Amino acid sequence: MGVTVIGLGPGGGLDMTGRARAALEDCDLIVGYTAYLSLLDGMFPGKERRSTGMRKEVDRCRMAVEEALRGREVALVCSGDSGVYGMASLVYEVSLDYPPVEIHVVPGITAACGGAAVLGAPLTHDFAVISLSDLMTPWETIELRLTMAARAGFVLALYNPASRSRPDYLRRACEILLRERASETVCGYVRNIGRDGEEAHTCTLAELGDAAVDMFTTVFVGSPQTVLIGGKMVTPRGYLQRGQ
Repeated sequence: MGVTVIGLGPGGGLDMTGRARAALEDCDLIVGYTAYLSLLDGMFPGKERRSTGMRKEVDRCRMAVEEALRGREVALVCSGDSGVYGMASLVYEVSLDYPPVEIHVVPGITAACGGAAVLGAPLTHDFAVISLSDLMTPWETIELRLTMAARAGFVLALYNPASRSRPDYLRRACEILLRERASETVCGYVRNIGRDGEEAHTCTLAELGDAAVDMFTTVFVGSPQTVLIGGKMVTPRGYLQRGQ
């Protein structure tokens, strides 16, 4: 018995992997944040479910480990990929306070990949993923990462671009990026990836700071090579550019 940390993908079940479905079928108990468990409504009937609220991540992981030590097969679920801003690392950390417990990680489709597919193909070349949330990372560190990634020419996927307590963080990020990138740089953002109400937009970096975004939005900032093709955001890999 043990804990399987499962990424559900960015949407309401359509982007869940076969491995994730199999692990959820095999478990005795599903543990997760209330909003993530709601993504499983109508699926896996008969499975016991336990939830915790926002910012109760440590409690959630302790619950999962403790139930596994009682002999249960526990699925701890996250949206997206459990190893990308997910619960996977925290489960390992929390497990150090307990007798040894078996832990497995099942990957999922992270928002960067899900949103990129909606916008076209912006991540076909080197890219960096940066969260704009400063709950656990100082803003000074975020600013440095934005600067260095922009300077290096990466396409950027920005998570957690704004919240009620951080309404201006995307604008602040754009001000930093505009020091390193041209104002006409192709950008895009997707809200509610794979869910009802999904919407996607493209714009320039100069326009991006005024975009209406929230915690359900993933933002993409193109590299100097990123272009719009048929209204879609595309970063060439370089096959045509290298010649025959």
